[in-house]
Amino acid sequence: MTDEPRASGGGRLLTTAAWTVLVLGLWLWGREITEAPSPDPGGGGSAYVVGLPAAHTPQTAAGLPRRLDVPSLRIQAPVIARGLDAQGAIDPPPYDRPGTVGWWSDGTRPGAAGTALLVGHVDTESKPAVFYGLSTARPGDKVRVVRDDGTVAEFTVDDVQVYERQAFDPHKAYGPRVKGRAELRLVTCGGTYDKVAKQYTANVVVSAYLTGTSGVARDV
Repeated sequence: MTDEPRASGGGRLLTTAAWTVLVLGLWLWGREITEAPSPDPGGGGSAYVVGLPAAHTPQTAAGLPRRLDVPSLRIQAPVIARGLDAQGAIDPPPYDRPGTVGWWSDGTRPGAAGTALLVGHVDTESKPAVFYGLSTARPGDKVRVVRDDGTVAEFTVDDVQVYERQAFDPHKAYGPRVKGRAELRLVTCGGTYDKVAKQYTANVVVSAYLTGTSGVARDV
């Protein structure tokens, strides 16, 4: 589904509590999330979607992400490194930079084995933000991550899920769908906006896996 932008003056889309639930458990599970196999292998992955390309071998020396391109969604956005805040949640991109994507820099680099996490806002007080159309992604869509070494990691979307906040399972949302594969998650808010709680009722999680690379690594 596509989230409708809220009227100006309605408040920020993400309160601290809302964003904490969005990435709940990262500080508890740490690298276990990005390295452990998914407990629900039937939940998605190229093995369960006919016609998707074969996975590319993960890279042992992947560069740092600098730009995210999703042509089908008309997304071309800078990527900045983000850590965890005092509550153990990923510190989101600044509210005054709604067109920016945040990468959890303590986790996996895009293209390396495991799951790299990219997060972004869905809207602002008055207009759509970088991941406004994320819920309309479809299996087969291409996601490209331009890295600081001059290379590009190309991923293919194999699953799009909307997880209700009340039953959010970080392992299921973030855990690799195929062990040893290089995967990517694009995460934002979804569902409906609760005006009383001032937060969205769900999270949109787009899963993709590495299917190619281009460019030649350079010294930076």
